[in-house]
Amino acid sequence: MKIGVMHIIGIAIALLIAGLGFVFLSGNQRYFVFVVAAIFITLPFVISVVVQQSFEKEKNERFLEFSRDLVGSVKSGTPVAKSIINLRTRDYGPLNLHIQKLANQISLGIPLTGALRTFANDSGSKVISRAVGLISEAERSGGRIETIIESVSSSVSQIEEVKKERQSSVVNLVVQGYMIFVVFIIIMLVLEFKIIPLTSGIADIKTLSVVSQSSNLGNFSTPLFVMIVIQSLFAGLVIGKISEGELKAGVKHSFILLALTLLITTGARVLFG
Repeated sequence: MKIGVMHIIGIAIALLIAGLGFVFLSGNQRYFVFVVAAIFITLPFVISVVVQQSFEKEKNERFLEFSRDLVGSVKSGTPVAKSIINLRTRDYGPLNLHIQKLANQISLGIPLTGALRTFANDSGSKVISRAVGLISEAERSGGRIETIIESVSSSVSQIEEVKKERQSSVVNLVVQGYMIFVVFIIIMLVLEFKIIPLTSGIADIKTLSVVSQSSNLGNFSTPLFVMIVIQSLFAGLVIGKISEGELKAGVKHSFILLALTLLITTGARVLFG
């Protein structure tokens, strides 16, 4: 991932916040400001991942549109190579440069299969690479390229429809996952700041033959905090896998849950610590 202007701005803001917090604040308040600064540092990188996923999704949708136009042109009697050259003037969003390069390579006499393979590599999309691989294998085995492209277009369309249906069907599960996690954080904070301190005054209980030493709150706060952080990371990965079918999609969910964890727990320490 390349470091861009957005990343530099986020790091600069984080350093400024951390510097001001270190100079003017102390104790838990300084710790809270450092947490906010850490979130500002990581936020641009998470945004980059989200934008990249959205960009790849748009590429897949535009490729589906391109393949449909290509099938329509071929069915009208125009050869595949000529159809690609004719389609290079249309607007396909982020695929415009790749389609123009594909058309230029065909115009120069490069074989269609090789040009399509270069097109798939340049696009960086798994869906496009898979579709081009199917076209190349089928064409190598002697199939009709027109029929192959039509079949691939139909297959890509069905896959995208299944993805959209799955995302719409798991929205409630994602919301429930976030709500359950927030409740989990609240329970852990109540346990740390309300229930555990009640045991600090317990002395020897001779009637039960149990010797209980006074509880130290610091012995419990760190394990509880680590448990919540680990829970946020893995819960985000699970939510991403359920909602989008890929673990890398869970990065943004893990970041959101981790940010909530840090803000809520440090805010509670500022108020009750």
